[in-house]
Amino acid sequence: MTASLQAIAERATEKFGESVTGVTERLGELTLEVRPGDIRAVCQGMRDDSRLAFEQLIDLCGVDYLAYRQESAQGPRKGPRFAVVYHLLSIKHNRRLRLRAFPEDDEMPIIDSVVDIWNSADWYEREAFDLFGIMFEGHPDLRRILTDYGFIGHPFRKDFPLSGHVEMRYDPEKQRVVYQPVSIEPRMLVPRVIREEGYGG
Repeated sequence: MTASLQAIAERATEKFGESVTGVTERLGELTLEVRPGDIRAVCQGMRDDSRLAFEQLIDLCGVDYLAYRQESAQGPRKGPRFAVVYHLLSIKHNRRLRLRAFPEDDEMPIIDSVVDIWNSADWYEREAFDLFGIMFEGHPDLRRILTDYGFIGHPFRKDFPLSGHVEMRYDPEKQRVVYQPVSIEPRMLVPRVIREEGYGG
């Protein structure tokens, strides 16, 4: 780990204590695992602490670990299914950092919104809600952003069918768009890829 990343890791663990549950460095990038209930406090501190000064949220996304490492020698990953990943930038110190938090309830993943800390989180959180079904408590306008208002489900979840649940078409008799059950048969479009052991860490 470089001296710069080491300094971030040390300051974060000193400042946030048990809120930071893990520190990993891979390919020159630092990731801090954060308890989901503490994500707002950690994000606020990451922005406001002058030794950290992560003024900018450059990305936020959801991740579904449903089938992660199921066929590896280590066996399937244990723990919550969904994660929210925050990519931060400190312009002052020219540093980048990744935070990752795992909402505890797989059926209804909920985590606090950080829109009032970085307003760039607004549309990112809406996207994670739309595609993964992750709820951001305190978001001022949490609604779909990429799919249609009548869309059923969350298309980036690993158990979402490739062809979806419904299809839409224009009905000339009704003179409007109608929804109907999917009429195509599911099929495999790409060959199954087998990777060597240990791929992906």
